[in-house]
Amino acid sequence: MERRSFHDGRKSVPQGEDADEKLGKRIHHWGDRGRAGSVPAGRGRSRERGVWGHEGVNGRGRGGDRERSGVRGNAEAERQGARWKNPEIGVRTLLERPGRAKGPHHGHGLGFITPENLRGGGRGVRSPAGRGRSTDRGGRGFNAVMGRGRGGDRERSGVRGNAEAERQGARRKNPEVGVRTTRESPGTANGPHHGHGLGFKTLENLSEEEPSVVAITLSSHPALKTVLAETAMRKDLIELLCLVLSKALKSRSDRSILQRLAGVVKDSGFFCNILPHCLGGMGVDFDPARRALYPQHLENILDIISEVLNMYPASSLEAVGVLLTLLQATINRLRASGVDLKHELEETVGRLQALIGHLQQRSWEGTLRSDRDTYALLPAAGDNPDEEEQQNFRTIPIYPTPEEFHQDERPFLRPNLTTERYSSTHIYLDTHFRLLREDFVRPLREGIQQLLKVQADIGGADKPLKMKRFDDIRVYFDTELITPKCTNTGLAYIVQFDIKPLQFVRWENSKRLIYGSLLCLSCDNFESFLYATVSDREPKELKEGRVQVTFTEESRAKLATIQGKKKFLMIETTAYFEAYRYVLEGLQEQEDNDLPFEKYIVECSEKVEPPAYLQRDSKYDLSSVAHRDSKLTMKPFDCLIQGAWPAMDKLGLDESQMKAFQLALTNELAIIQGPPGTGKTYVGLKIAQALLMNSNLWSDNPKTRPMLVVCYTNHALDQFLEGILEFLPRGIVRVGGRSNSEKLKPFFLRELAHSYNVKRTLPSQLSTAYNQIYGQLCDVERDIEQHSVRLLCSVKGVLREAVLVKFISQKHWDSLHQRPTLDEFVFWNDRKPSVMREWLGLSSMDFLQRETENVNRNEAAAKAEELEEDELIEIAEEADLIQAERIVEDWSFNPHHGRDGKKKRNMEESVEAVEKLMFAVNLNETQTATEESNNEWQISSDMKKKMKRSIKKELRKSSTMSEEEEDNVLNVWTLSWKDKWRLYRLWLTRYQMELRTKALRSEEEYQNTVERLAFVKEQQNLHLLKQATVIGMTTTGAAKSRRMLQELRPRVVIVEEAAEVLEAHIITTLSKDCQHLILIGDHQQLRPSATVYELAKNFSLEMSMFERLVKMGLPFVRLKYQHRMRPEIARLLTPHIYNELQNHPSVLVYEDIKGLKTNLFFVEHNHHEEEIKDGKSHQNQHEAHFIVSLCSYLLLQDYKPEQISILTTYTGQLHCLRKLMPAKNFTGVKVHVVDKYQGEENDIILLSLVRSNAQNKVGFLNVPNRVCVALSRAKKGLYIIGNGQMLSQVKLWSNIFHTLREKDQVGKALTLCCQNHPEKQVQASSANDFKQAPEGGCTQPCEFRLDCGHVCSRVCHPYDPQHKEYKCDKPCQKILCDQGHRCKRLCHSACPEKCSVKVEKIVPRCQHTQMVPCHQDPKTFVCQEPCLMLLQCGHPCASHCGEPCSSCKCQVIVTLTLECGHSQQNACFYKTQREEPACKNPCEHQLKCGHPCSGSCGKCSQGRFHVSCSQSCDRLLICSHKCREPCTRDCPPCERPCENRCVHSKCMKPCGQPCAPCLEPCVWQCRHHRCSKLCCEPCDRPPCNQPCDKQLECGHKCIGLCGDKCPNKCRVCDHEEVTEIFFGTECDPDALFIQLQDCGHIVEYTGMDTYMGLEEEALKLKECPKCRTPLRKNLRYGSYINKCLAEIEMVKEKINGQPGDIETLRKILQIEWKDILRANILHHQAPDWYFTKRLQQTCLTRNDIRILENQIDFHKRIGKLLNDSKLKMLPMDRCSFERYTEQFVLWLNSHHLKFTDQQVFDLERELQKLRCLAALNARCYLAEQRQKTNEIHGDVLKIKNVLTKNGQFTEADQKSVNQAMDELDKKVPPTGLGISEDERKMIVSAIKLPAGHWHKCPNGHVYLITECGGAMERRSCPDCGVSIGGERHTLDSGNTVASEMDGAQHSAWSEVNNLLNFHHLDL
Repeated sequence: MERRSFHDGRKSVPQGEDADEKLGKRIHHWGDRGRAGSVPAGRGRSRERGVWGHEGVNGRGRGGDRERSGVRGNAEAERQGARWKNPEIGVRTLLERPGRAKGPHHGHGLGFITPENLRGGGRGVRSPAGRGRSTDRGGRGFNAVMGRGRGGDRERSGVRGNAEAERQGARRKNPEVGVRTTRESPGTANGPHHGHGLGFKTLENLSEEEPSVVAITLSSHPALKTVLAETAMRKDLIELLCLVLSKALKSRSDRSILQRLAGVVKDSGFFCNILPHCLGGMGVDFDPARRALYPQHLENILDIISEVLNMYPASSLEAVGVLLTLLQATINRLRASGVDLKHELEETVGRLQALIGHLQQRSWEGTLRSDRDTYALLPAAGDNPDEEEQQNFRTIPIYPTPEEFHQDERPFLRPNLTTERYSSTHIYLDTHFRLLREDFVRPLREGIQQLLKVQADIGGADKPLKMKRFDDIRVYFDTELITPKCTNTGLAYIVQFDIKPLQFVRWENSKRLIYGSLLCLSCDNFESFLYATVSDREPKELKEGRVQVTFTEESRAKLATIQGKKKFLMIETTAYFEAYRYVLEGLQEQEDNDLPFEKYIVECSEKVEPPAYLQRDSKYDLSSVAHRDSKLTMKPFDCLIQGAWPAMDKLGLDESQMKAFQLALTNELAIIQGPPGTGKTYVGLKIAQALLMNSNLWSDNPKTRPMLVVCYTNHALDQFLEGILEFLPRGIVRVGGRSNSEKLKPFFLRELAHSYNVKRTLPSQLSTAYNQIYGQLCDVERDIEQHSVRLLCSVKGVLREAVLVKFISQKHWDSLHQRPTLDEFVFWNDRKPSVMREWLGLSSMDFLQRETENVNRNEAAAKAEELEEDELIEIAEEADLIQAERIVEDWSFNPHHGRDGKKKRNMEESVEAVEKLMFAVNLNETQTATEESNNEWQISSDMKKKMKRSIKKELRKSSTMSEEEEDNVLNVWTLSWKDKWRLYRLWLTRYQMELRTKALRSEEEYQNTVERLAFVKEQQNLHLLKQATVIGMTTTGAAKSRRMLQELRPRVVIVEEAAEVLEAHIITTLSKDCQHLILIGDHQQLRPSATVYELAKNFSLEMSMFERLVKMGLPFVRLKYQHRMRPEIARLLTPHIYNELQNHPSVLVYEDIKGLKTNLFFVEHNHHEEEIKDGKSHQNQHEAHFIVSLCSYLLLQDYKPEQISILTTYTGQLHCLRKLMPAKNFTGVKVHVVDKYQGEENDIILLSLVRSNAQNKVGFLNVPNRVCVALSRAKKGLYIIGNGQMLSQVKLWSNIFHTLREKDQVGKALTLCCQNHPEKQVQASSANDFKQAPEGGCTQPCEFRLDCGHVCSRVCHPYDPQHKEYKCDKPCQKILCDQGHRCKRLCHSACPEKCSVKVEKIVPRCQHTQMVPCHQDPKTFVCQEPCLMLLQCGHPCASHCGEPCSSCKCQVIVTLTLECGHSQQNACFYKTQREEPACKNPCEHQLKCGHPCSGSCGKCSQGRFHVSCSQSCDRLLICSHKCREPCTRDCPPCERPCENRCVHSKCMKPCGQPCAPCLEPCVWQCRHHRCSKLCCEPCDRPPCNQPCDKQLECGHKCIGLCGDKCPNKCRVCDHEEVTEIFFGTECDPDALFIQLQDCGHIVEYTGMDTYMGLEEEALKLKECPKCRTPLRKNLRYGSYINKCLAEIEMVKEKINGQPGDIETLRKILQIEWKDILRANILHHQAPDWYFTKRLQQTCLTRNDIRILENQIDFHKRIGKLLNDSKLKMLPMDRCSFERYTEQFVLWLNSHHLKFTDQQVFDLERELQKLRCLAALNARCYLAEQRQKTNEIHGDVLKIKNVLTKNGQFTEADQKSVNQAMDELDKKVPPTGLGISEDERKMIVSAIKLPAGHWHKCPNGHVYLITECGGAMERRSCPDCGVSIGGERHTLDSGNTVASEMDGAQHSAWSEVNNLLNFHHLDL
């Protein structure tokens, strides 16, 4: 048994067979007087006041049972001590109080606490099941979990509860809250309180809360399990629990909340024991009052059973079956006895029993595998379930199923009815559900079917498939999961895909992989697949092939079962799936009879009624919306009386606006069409203001019935809410989205949620639940991110060898570090490059040699890649615009708002720090090589980029070496470059697999916690939204927030841009309480967009509810006065698009566009478009150049950039335009696609139509809606360019061209007119034509004379006509000095004050001639000639002549003799420096381990502290691996991945950790024998020796044995290999063989059986007789392998130690460390934070404990030495001593410190030297006080020479120093009394006075004061004559207590002082 010392400063306690006994003694030392010991099950009591010892695990205290682990109790006591500022509790001290216990205490209490403690005065310690009194002023005690305190009941939740209570207390400045959080009424309860904080009263209060609050509170309460675990419970408590649980489980809470709650209930004693017992007792209970409550109680129980079964069908099946049987019997008995029960109760029981039967059948068949097979209790599908159209749409899965991808039949669909009413609400909902689902499923289905067909045609080859383009999907190859990532919405993953086929994609503008896009991943040809959505995109990461995705719940479960590193084929569909999902879920949840406005939406009734709320009161007061001249005269009126309405001019409205206003206020469904510029937003705001100012009509309480405003885009929503903000300064809440409005920022939901005022109003249950869940989330997140950061780094560069050391075999590790020495590897400094970098050939020289011949390849392409786009104009990329509309997350989990940015920065810094540690080559850095700056070889930037590309290519490959190939590699340096990378990827794969395995453990917990937290946050938001007056959302946000909207139940809903929204979106936005719906939009502009064109056209999916209801004849108003476009532009819309659109007078007075002949023009051309590779977009270079040139020309006409917008119909044209628009010239100009510009306007619009092709395809340009938007954005000028000949084939465009030709506004060229010279005109048909007007005018010179006298050098320019901004750029002619030097600056620049022309001047000090600035005095000039002076060392100065020589450090290399005696070459300046360079001579000292020291003289501190031995250990461990630790006495557990595996699973732990035995049934069976044991047990069947009767693929008979795996070799085909002689029986024609699965070798079975039967000398696994590979997997020899492995596991457990012992030692060290901190004896450089944090970790090993204990011990000793001695030293000696101690502490803090025998020896020797030095300094201090320094000077020098010499302080040195000290003591006695120590003791003993009577005069002469010891009279010293004594108990000045006589520190004249004299003693 190994023995190891654990130092506590007093004695060494070995750890071995008697560890328990020794540990008890050690704890006794801690307590000094308390009894302690590790007694497993004894009675332990310690009544001492000192320290409470450990009681047994099942120990008993007097007064009741205490079951407890002593260590935990100690920790709890420490926490309580720290909390109460009571150090005694911190040392496990609890004061007993007299009293008696009222009952036994059961459960997990503090094992060493008696009942008296719980009943005592105040600070009792909680006991789970006892009744304790607390009489300390209100009972400030920790009460029993189920106990009662007479001062009031206290319900707490253990340690966590304490912490939460403390936080609440600190927040409210109330310390008592930190002790007891819940104050109840005095008195005794009628029963025990169950749970910490979850007693009867709490449950009763909870039953009155909202169901969602009940669900949140219960699911997050830590005491719920304790309550439900009770084995006995009162009936009233059972009924109350059933009521609360039923209410919670039936709530509309998040599924994760309900799953967690149902899971706790399912596994509880309450569900399995209490409820069956309760049901059984109902039939025999005859209490009438109780029987009356049974019907409701049974319903509650049935609800609980139903929900548990629904969520956990597999694991709850048995318990639910029992309960249902009892429930049915109870119902029968109760009904027979006259209790009235509802019939529905029995129906529900019947349905549940039928479902139980079905589940049991599936269980017997083996098809019910997990709780993920959920079942909802739904009505039957119908009479004909085989017909798809009869299937209830509510049962159709939202996600596509595998069957849909492999069948050719299309699903049943109904078209959206646009000309007739729907027959029923169910058909209406069914129609929209199926159409909407098909809209996102069909592209995915048809795309995957096309993909599978292509794969079948080309035979699965990758390259042709990668070049194929698919119509409906985007395909990403070689996709693999890189790392998990914690996000606000749950667990996401970073996935990597092959970027090579997508090099052409411009990710900034691409619609690929946008937030919310649906992804389908498959690794088995879509037999199975995973669903995910894009949860974040960064173009920079996408260029590297990385994107962040979030998997669906079902896919996450599948993902956890996927083993190994899989490559997926990833499919993306373009649809925004998140919006589909929320709407489809909303449609399924919508009840047929709850659809609002069913009369109009479904039945299409043309008679629209007034809102229902107007039936109570219909009087409106419109004074708030009236024109300012009419506000005072406006009176309330009845809005339902037409004649009572005020005139339209009083309201500031035109005729059509007035009609719309009246319609909106008087119809419960109002439709308002607003053509471009007609002011529909203005009218909408008027309507909103009128409704809000008269909210008393439609809301009983406006604070609980907010108005809902919904818009299609964020921009429109911001505009509308900003308009409301003008008249409603408070009460607005903007939900979700990416808003850019600064005005609305204070009203964002995320801002309001974090405001202090809102937080105060939140229910306490929500705040408590949020804090608890958030704390759990942070814990899990830290664990995941620790691994994910490393996983992410592993794909960003080449890892250092030290990172992969655990996954590299020992022989390869040794080989890797024995790199060949080449002459060309020359470095100018000592920095060594990474071995991994050098091995992979990534150093500059290797790469140059390999790539030099290809350096010029693709040079032009490389240069093209280098083009930077930073200086181009910023255009809102379409990808960003789409993503901004999709993202609706409105909150962060972090409760400390505003710290997310800091957290992200900290995370980035952490990643950078990890990268620096991990990377040999970091691909993210500009320098690919860390040593480039120091290497003499340099490579060009092109070559560095080539190197990066090469590394990325290799990292993305998936091929790795097999383990067999790896074993065959002897020298890793001789491998080819390709094989090196394959081997590196094998190591990397192992590393990544280990990290993924570790992260996987926490991922599901994180996701569940996130979902629970999200629901709690949703409830908090809901609480806030209920206080709002107006809530604003986008349609996407409303779909996602539908659950909140159903809770909010807004009565008034205004939908802006309603014609752009799919009908299903609006349906799901409405709640059944909605009484007023106002739709505002224009169906003749943009319509809703569908993904599938066929559904849009043939099934009318693109028709909005707005347009459908207009076409169905419902009343609507069209606004008809436009306020935007000048009349000639408006002519393009009327009558071609709108029948009637009148111009407002304000548009008739616009000025003409400057520099152009006309305000409207269409430029025709026939230049063809280009198709964009990525997607279906197009670009037209001719149009782009023309538009940019026209824009530049207009800017030269003095228009501001903000007045011009460039629009295009295709996104591909955006990038084309951007490349032509430098930011310095075009900043401020808006560039958009037409679809994203609806609702916007500008003075001048430049429109590029793009389409021009030989096929005459016009695409979107034949859609009137899009044309309407494009032509209606301009106010003053509109200029269009396109292929007019092609467009004229479209009827709409033909009509528009006819209108344009009427005023000659169409043609091949646009006419440019010079403002200064109107006769000069230019016909511009292309971009080059604008060069004829280079400055916006013409080509004539400007000829304007400037103020400086020069003439303007520009050509004619219309801007800046007075030349106030013009800068003359001709040379300045001014003379600056007397010598006639002219100013050398340009004319517009200010001339310098002094002439700076350089002239020759002589520097007076050195007489050198220098070029000095004209104005400068040569005396002040620093001469630049080389200095000719010699330095003091005799070497020439290297500075300039004018610089002082003292600033130069001589760098000449000379030979230096160092203090250690060695000589070495260094710079000359070291001769004059106080500090000398580190000695580099080898140490070569033989260490304690026997190896020579590998350090240098300097590194080993001249032999005082040697570096660790670096020799490899190479011992064979119990697991058959070699030890990788350097030179260690005791090999630590193996850290390599465990290789133990069976046919069922593989052990994923490190090799040195004990494996969990496989408990699956053994699979070893054949037709002759069968094993009945478990997999981990020795088999109970013999090996079968019958030959295998199978045939191989070659057609020959198998050479294996029956029941064993067939060998892959054939006796005929592989004759030589099979019959190779090894055992000698191989050549027998009937020989049978076994293939060993571990190595693949084939051996003859009889020889192998004999070999396996041989006894081994040592405990180890048998090895393959051919290659020595350990055998772990062979079934035939499973009995031997299992037996051997079981013995090995026992040895592993011995090596690792018992976790309980390690935890005990850790806590002991924690306590010791706290005592050290409290004593304040540490050196100031001691890392106290490190030890505190390290000791808090619970994953420490035995070796970690040993190192920590030694470190703490040495720190304590050196700190104590320094504290005790620093006051007894002279200042000079103290400084010197502190330098020595600092060096010692630095050694202690080294992370290389392992406390080897050598290191412990070195530290002990150095500590002895420091002690001797401290003693010497104390004697010098004493001699100085006694003025005897000169007498001992020589002796002191001799001792110091020994103590300060180089080298280690030997025992001989110590002996000589001690002898010298003894001689020194004779000259200067330590006591200062002139007597020996024995004489002093005799004198003190003879006087027989207590301490404090001995004193001394100012000169040190000792005298005695008798009596009380206080000075009452004055005398003269007989030795020196000075005054001694004093008066009134006060000593005269200079007189002090003679501590050296009896150790007293104070005079003993009072009891207080007397006690102080004994304070320092350890009593």
